[in-house]
Amino acid sequence: MESIITYFETIPSLHRSILLIGGIVFFWLLEGILPLFNFKYKKWKHAIPNLFFTLTTIIINFTLAFLLLKTADWVTINNFGIINWLPQMPFWLYVVLGVLLLDFIGAYLAHFTEHKISVLWMVHLVHHSDHEVDTTTANRHHPLESIIRFLFTLAGVFIIGAPIGVIMLYQSLSLIFTQFTHANITMPKQLDKVLSYIIVSPDMHKVHHHYMLPYTDSNYGNIFSIWDRFFGTYMHLDRTKIIYGVDTFPNVEENANLRHLLKQPFNKDKAPTNKIIE
Repeated sequence: MESIITYFETIPSLHRSILLIGGIVFFWLLEGILPLFNFKYKKWKHAIPNLFFTLTTIIINFTLAFLLLKTADWVTINNFGIINWLPQMPFWLYVVLGVLLLDFIGAYLAHFTEHKISVLWMVHLVHHSDHEVDTTTANRHHPLESIIRFLFTLAGVFIIGAPIGVIMLYQSLSLIFTQFTHANITMPKQLDKVLSYIIVSPDMHKVHHHYMLPYTDSNYGNIFSIWDRFFGTYMHLDRTKIIYGVDTFPNVEENANLRHLLKQPFNKDKAPTNKIIE
């Protein structure tokens, strides 16, 4: 475990790029072999706005990365944060707890908050407005959401006391999982179900992308499914019944238009006042 964390402490940018691009390519190809839904769309055309938002997410995270580094250095030097205040434990457990708690604050709590606060939902709506969810949807986040998510992660680093190696490990796992859970792939139902008791499985996350409540407001997890099960936000829906999108944003053409998507957080016409409950 020590060697893994040492690697992630100084993980080269090239290796992080390989994870990102390699993941997209791998799941993109897998979608062609084991598709869950046979979308009638032009795959490259659909990917263009999603890849644009992936790029803006990379730029924002890269620009603000120094804040993560400075915060990680401070909590390490001052022995600050939850995992540093706990009784001495095996190093592997220290790392697992760090990743687990970062997943809670940086992913689950951030995601839950975006669904419960109207102003933030208007920003997050860009992600949910994709009617053909595939692996490129993973980082379809408005630039404002990328900043919001970063701030939650930064708060998590401070509260948890995570060192930079644990942070980089978490972010790498988070990237892989979000590509995996959004990918338009079919897994054996039983395998998916078993995985969902520990980690977020593809079927579990796709329930979250169903266009109607209460399913839209469930399954907020990113890596670990335990948070949804513990806080009662886990829901199941047969994958054959899933319809992507949101009822307040039904126009498929708008959902593929970058200008409309960038303006979405400021569009009062799409305010969440008429969500339909199944």
